Amino acid sequence: MLNKIIAFTTILLLSAALQTKSLAATPKGQYVQPNNLFPKVRVETSMGNFVLELDRVKARITTDNFLSYVVGGEYNKTIVHRVEEDYLIQAGGYNVDYSEIVAYEPIFNESGNGLKNSFGTIAMAKAYSDAHSATSQFFINLNNNTNLNPGSSWGYAVFGQVVEGYDIVETIGQVEVGQSPELGYPTVPKQTITIIRMVILDEAPAS
Repeated sequence: MLNKIIAFTTILLLSAALQTKSLAATPKGQYVQPNNLFPKVRVETSMGNFVLELDRVKARITTDNFLSYVVGGEYNKTIVHRVEEDYLIQAGGYNVDYSEIVAYEPIFNESGNGLKNSFGTIAMAKAYSDAHSATSQFFINLNNNTNLNPGSSWGYAVFGQVVEGYDIVETIGQVEVGQSPELGYPTVPKQTITIIRMVILDEAPAS
C-alpha cells in the first residue's frame, strides 16, 4: 500500500512539474534584441494584423516579460477573451480551447513609469487587489482610460503602443460579445478571435 501511495504521489508531482515553467527553461525577454530600446512585435490575428512598439526605456521589466512570452510561443493560438467597446480589448490568458496558458512568475508593477493608459497603448492586466500580480495577460486601450493610471493606488503598467494596424484593433473592439459558458465572463466575443502568432520584427539598422 505504501509503495502505491508513493508511486501515485510521484505521478502527481511529475504532472504538476509539466504544468509549471521551470525558471531555468523560461525564455528571457532581455536577451531579445538586447540593445533595441523599442522592439516591435507583429500580432497576427484571425481578423488581421497589427504591430506593437514596446518601450524598454520606461518599462524594461514589463517589456522583457512580454517578449519572454512571445519568444516562448505562449501567445500563439490564444484568444482575445475580453472586449469592451470604447474601453479596451484583453488577451494573453487563454488558449483556443479555453484552457489557461501556463504563466511565468508575476512581475513588479511599473505603472509609475510616466506612460499613461491612453488611446492605442498596451498595458499589463493584473488582479484588482494585487498590484504586483501581472503575468501574461495584457490589454490595449481603446480610449484615454485615465481611471487605469496610478493615483492614490497602483495603476496598470503601460509598456508600448500600437504603431500599425490600429484599424484592426478598432474592428476587434466593435465585435459582438456575450456571456461565455466556458469562461463565465459577460464580455467575451461571440465569434472566437484568435491570436494566430506573434512575431518579433527585425531590428532597424543603426543610423
